Amino acid sequence: ALDLIGGLIRRRFRDIKFNCQIAVNDADRGSRANIDNAETVASAVQLQVDLVTNAEADEIAKAILQNSLPGKSTQRRAPVWRQSGHLYNAALAAAAAAIMKSQPTQQPVRHEYDALRSRGAVVEIQGDEMTRIIWDLIKEKLILPFVDLDIHFFDLGIQNRDATNDQVTVDCAYAIMQHNVGIKRAAGVRVWPEQMWRSPNGTIRNILGGTVFREAIICRNVPRLVPGWSKSIVIGRHAFGDQYKATDFVVPGPGKLEIKWTPDVPDQAPIQHQVFHFTNPGVALAMYNTDASIKDFAHSSFRLALDKKWPLYLSTKNTILKKYDGRFKDIFQEVYQAEYKAAYEAAGIWYEHRLIDDMVAYAMKSEGGFVWACKNYDGDVQSDSIAQGFGSLGLMTSVLVCPDGKTIEAEAAHGTVTRHYRMHQRGEETSTNPIASIFAWTRGLAHRAKLDSNAALAHFCQTLERVCIETIEAGHMTKDLALCVKGSGVQRSDYLNTFEFMDKLAENLRAGLADSAKI
Repeated sequence: ALDLIGGLIRRRFRDIKFNCQIAVNDADRGSRANIDNAETVASAVQLQVDLVTNAEADEIAKAILQNSLPGKSTQRRAPVWRQSGHLYNAALAAAAAAIMKSQPTQQPVRHEYDALRSRGAVVEIQGDEMTRIIWDLIKEKLILPFVDLDIHFFDLGIQNRDATNDQVTVDCAYAIMQHNVGIKRAAGVRVWPEQMWRSPNGTIRNILGGTVFREAIICRNVPRLVPGWSKSIVIGRHAFGDQYKATDFVVPGPGKLEIKWTPDVPDQAPIQHQVFHFTNPGVALAMYNTDASIKDFAHSSFRLALDKKWPLYLSTKNTILKKYDGRFKDIFQEVYQAEYKAAYEAAGIWYEHRLIDDMVAYAMKSEGGFVWACKNYDGDVQSDSIAQGFGSLGLMTSVLVCPDGKTIEAEAAHGTVTRHYRMHQRGEETSTNPIASIFAWTRGLAHRAKLDSNAALAHFCQTLERVCIETIEAGHMTKDLALCVKGSGVQRSDYLNTFEFMDKLAENLRAGLADSAKI
């Protein structure tokens, strides 16, 4: 199986091999947590190895080559590995085990910035496709050579979500609650209908609760599509309920759609409404939210705006959803009057509710410099709009702040960059922007530094963020940013490919840390 699958298998299990090797290296330093983590991963791999014979692995490997590699017949049937997912996973695991056994023991990792140690743990969350490639490069070139981390690893790639019936996503969320810091790359959603798991982001956010705050990463040489935005804009996206935890279904034919609330307390009367009487097929949806979650959303939004000394706006459509959106408006107003009004007035800032359509128009003509609290779906849409308005979807931070105020999950706001991954699989050159993923690491590690009062780690995060921005402003960038700067006339000499850009960032980071050490 190893000989047949070759490079495909090596890429698929690079992280498992990497984590196990790090554990071996850390043995000399006595990092027991890393050793235990790698032993758990290795045990899971062995369980999958036991499920498959060598003959089965060989058969699956041949099927993968016949159906997945370029240059084969275009008359392709459904790949065997889509029909027999457990055999595919087992074949991959068997090959991964062989790879790991064949690797010579490496020398312990030498951290170039030896004074830098993270006292607390972080939860690393792996995803899919091109972001896996980018993530590996970030760890290899920008994080692990400089920072000694205690990492708890969770693979939210589609194959592992299949193998665990998506339990890995739930376990990951509770691990973030335990360790207070999650750092996540983008994870995909299956494009064939064997099993459609819910979005891992939605699952994690509904367990953790809180608010996703997104803010553009501003580079002076990247032109803004909204030139009047001279200051940044922070989107606060309520990360609970609404469409992301809704129940929706296809209505097969004529009939009544009803909604009912049945109280747990016997002295309360149930509430029931007829929503619609279908005369032909259609679709239906029911969604919800809770007072407690809306209050947490309000507090986190008010606190962030107060910290930044910026005004806060809440947008809803309460003129249409008088009860649903009206509840958001009422709770925000109650919390503001009771706990934040005096502090806001002393700081010279304000809170205001606006209709979502009015708020969108205001944002476009404003200079920026405010926090915009959005319901879940509105925040999903408007955060991308704000990012593009500042120049690029690839230049945006995204941090989920939980109600306890000490737990966060930092992530890249974009997806898995499928088109670039397909190019990578074909052996073609890619120029994929890693900045949002790098900032996921820096924002997560900066929060770890804050919790641990670790000034050295905080300084490292600040330096890496500064290096990213200065590198772009010096003219070294990926193709997406070069298109923003130079338009459709961009030449190959105007940008770096994925690996060249990562090498340039690593070079500049070493120089930046060396300059800091001299100071």
